[in-house]
Amino acid sequence: MLNFECDYNNGAHPKILENLVKTNNTQSLTYGFDEWSERAKIKIKKACNKEDADIFFLCGGTQTNATVIDGMLNSYEGVIASDEGHISVHEAGAVEAFGHKVITLKSKNGKISAEQIENYLNVFENDESRDHVAQPGMVYLTFPTEFGTIYSKKEIYDVYSLCRRYELSLFIDGARLGYGLMCEKCDFDLPWLADHCDCFYIGGTKVGALCGEAVVFTHHNAPKRFFSIIKRHGALMAKGRLAGIQFDTLFTDNLYFEISKHAVQTAQQLKDLLQQAGFSFYLDSPTNQQFVIIPNDKVKELEKKVIFTHWFPFDEKSFVCRFVTSWATTQQEMDELRKILLS
Repeated sequence: MLNFECDYNNGAHPKILENLVKTNNTQSLTYGFDEWSERAKIKIKKACNKEDADIFFLCGGTQTNATVIDGMLNSYEGVIASDEGHISVHEAGAVEAFGHKVITLKSKNGKISAEQIENYLNVFENDESRDHVAQPGMVYLTFPTEFGTIYSKKEIYDVYSLCRRYELSLFIDGARLGYGLMCEKCDFDLPWLADHCDCFYIGGTKVGALCGEAVVFTHHNAPKRFFSIIKRHGALMAKGRLAGIQFDTLFTDNLYFEISKHAVQTAQQLKDLLQQAGFSFYLDSPTNQQFVIIPNDKVKELEKKVIFTHWFPFDEKSFVCRFVTSWATTQQEMDELRKILLS
């Protein structure tokens, strides 16, 4: 079976495995105070052009989102997000479990705009009962979005400017950050992003690592005792070297960006194949996730040979299905898919 279900269905990049084996018998300090974690932090700071950044390694995306949001917000505050944002739909209420309401705004192609956020804030400020509801304290964006779309430089600039005016934090979920930065439609780079938010994270789990995410507080603004907050959330790895070695590898010789670019390039091949097969797209995604409208009978036929995600019904006769490439997608897999789709 060909597998285009997600971008974390492989293990880890061979260079990561090689370095894990190479360092296996070397003893180190624990909880992220090892030499590889320190070296990885230096490399990430350089890649972000942020010498004053605070960097922490956490074990997974859901833990990262819940930990950062809880750490940055007061107990009575909530977080504004797209109704299609990962914290809104795919994290089992993890943010709410720590006492913070997710305040959802209707998205368009997975995105929310500065105008929408400001409209909500204006309504909130003019509501006489505003003291009885969760107070907005943060805006959360995913880059790329759940639909593989990306925010432009102007869109992020406008949201960040609005956040600064209203004294809100801007947190960007970068679980698939590399795939967004390396797509042709992205009009900014990592240093620019680091200049236009308060916190973001660099996803490892979905971009070449076995596990782990690198949280970047962009101007020495990590919450007080954030290490303890990570521990309290169960997101701290005792063998912190596991994340350190992986991110040290990913940020050596541009590896993170090269493998991200590979996933985007194979996604374009995937897009072309699906178009040649006569399928239409739910929306135009420039990244590694493609959402295709497939007739129900074709879905049943295709799922006998290919693993993909059945996202939601488009109408009575067809389904929106998600196909995903990754850093590990091979040309052989693309050739086999071509035979299945076009034979």
